[in-house]
Amino acid sequence: MRERLLKLRAELESVAATSDESAAVVELDQSSVGRLSRMDAMQAQAMAQASGRRREAMLLRITAALTRIDDDEYGLCTQCDEPINPKRLEFDPTALLCIDCASKSEGN
Repeated sequence: MRERLLKLRAELESVAATSDESAAVVELDQSSVGRLSRMDAMQAQAMAQASGRRREAMLLRITAALTRIDDDEYGLCTQCDEPINPKRLEFDPTALLCIDCASKSEGN
């Protein structure tokens, strides 16, 4: 699982390096860009910024999962200390909660 997490982290960091331009400030000079083009650019910017925030959150979760591996706590629910189903970890290697605790926390 460590290798999978490291590979995922490398992929996300690579995407982050190439997508910084999309999140750049949109030029508001009407003489160089029409109104609709500016609106499209602003929408693309907002989407790129949201994607960047999701990517950063995932990188934090990956780092936390790698720390749990190093501390021999990986695969244990952070609320009840029961093992997390391996299929759940296969789907989301950064999962913190077993399915029961996840269901309870979503119900609140």
